[in-house]
Amino acid sequence: MNKKEFILFVAAGGFAALVNFVSRIIFNFWFSFEVSVVLAYLIGMITAYILTKIFVFKAKSVGLVSSSIKFTIVNILAVLQTYFISVYLYYWLNNNINFDYNKEIAHFVGIAFPVITSYIGHKYYSFK
Repeated sequence: MNKKEFILFVAAGGFAALVNFVSRIIFNFWFSFEVSVVLAYLIGMITAYILTKIFVFKAKSVGLVSSSIKFTIVNILAVLQTYFISVYLYYWLNNNINFDYNKEIAHFVGIAFPVITSYIGHKYYSFK
């Protein structure tokens, strides 16, 4: 694993995760938590694709259409991880811990979970 590339991936992904997190809070004004998690993930995924293509895997000569389709496939797996972890943890926290920020905690954990699997998928599939 290339350390510099991984650090850049985490930085780009961290910014995209922030976009994801903030947009979920905004979407929650109009949609349920579950729908907001998915919509926010899409916004974060677009952000991640742009940043990853420009700053992380820029040396790879992969076409825009090919890499964006493969990026989406990898992220379908990641959104499933994010969704199920976020929703499960949210309901578990609501049933077991009376805390005002259960949505934020659950969503943060859900976003953070697929970092390694996404890096591997994008390095060896999306931008190969």
